[in-house]
Amino acid sequence: MAEIVSEAGIKARLRARGGRGDRSPLGTWFWDTDRVLLLLTFALIAVGLLAVAAASPASAMRYSGDHLKFPPLYYFWRQLMWVGVSLPVLIVVSMLPVTAARRLAVIGAVGFTVLLAMTPFVGVEVNGARRWIGLGIAQFQPSEFLKPCFIVTVAWLLSLRSKDESLPVTALTFGMTGLVAGLLMLQPDLGQTIVFGAVWMALLVIAGTPTRTIVGFASLAPVGLVCAYLFYGTARKRIDAFLFPGAEDGASDHFQTNAAHNTLTAGGWTGTGPGGGTVKFGLPEAHTDYIFSVIGEEFGLIACAVIAVIFLAIVVRVFVKLLDEQDGFKLLAASGLAVQFGAQALVSMAVNTGMAPSKGMTLPFISYGGSSMIALSIGMGLLLTFTRRNPFLMRSPYVTRWGSR
Repeated sequence: MAEIVSEAGIKARLRARGGRGDRSPLGTWFWDTDRVLLLLTFALIAVGLLAVAAASPASAMRYSGDHLKFPPLYYFWRQLMWVGVSLPVLIVVSMLPVTAARRLAVIGAVGFTVLLAMTPFVGVEVNGARRWIGLGIAQFQPSEFLKPCFIVTVAWLLSLRSKDESLPVTALTFGMTGLVAGLLMLQPDLGQTIVFGAVWMALLVIAGTPTRTIVGFASLAPVGLVCAYLFYGTARKRIDAFLFPGAEDGASDHFQTNAAHNTLTAGGWTGTGPGGGTVKFGLPEAHTDYIFSVIGEEFGLIACAVIAVIFLAIVVRVFVKLLDEQDGFKLLAASGLAVQFGAQALVSMAVNTGMAPSKGMTLPFISYGGSSMIALSIGMGLLLTFTRRNPFLMRSPYVTRWGSR
């Protein structure tokens, strides 16, 4: 007769054998967490600090005006501060139990949706858009924090269908996505609206939603883009600048696209070296939206390719780990977070290379920004939570793949 061994019993036996059973909470987190995924994330953060240091002089000069109120490394030191705040957030969130992480995300989805609704009325206007709420010494962007919470909430709702197929979870998540999209367009923010919609569609596909339903929802995307073109002036200018470079209305956005492309290719394959770039001084938002171009000038196209590979490796790593995931909620939540992370990186790099219209999308963990850095740390912490494995149950000699020996 097979012996029934509890997890506590396994830990006791491994402790007796000198294994990893006697571990502190931090040690338990270290051994259970996907250390490769964590290492790749730290690599992006380190690259981001180097990139912001390279872009900081250009942005400091651009926004200092005649008074030169910002020192050359102003944005670097601020980004270093945000990294110091964000890393503990990432680690704490990644240590949460799955149930606690899900509850935190659902509460966050409700709270940040309320703040998103308030933003067009009480937000700070920047470049004609109200996307930030001021807190005195700093500003934060509710949509950035809403993204990971929204994804986990939608994943939880879609996972409920396995328990009760009569639940209208697809219609409910459609309503949620429509509400968020409407609130984003009030700011307006077309780029974030596209990201939310794309991740929602990806979750529907992964959840096994019928093809007819998927096609029906997908057909709404062209309608939405046409409406944005007709009624959203900024979108119309950027699309015109992308499709018709000579269009007068899109001259400003076409200039940005050309400036980004010229900066990206100015350093050739190996770059001009840290601090050696000069074309970057003509870039708008060199430290945020167009930081990938600054990397291209100072560190070379090879460095840009390496960064793209790191982003791809993170997404692939997550999906490979999910191949044997039996929990529907964890599968959907981790997949959605990985899709959002990869999609945001892809859009940002596409804008910098001239393959997509300007969207104001930051490069995850690399672009400057406190809201972006903390929100991404929350998202990555949730992703680490949902991809965490228990080494006692998966590797113990007393437990087989499907249960106790």
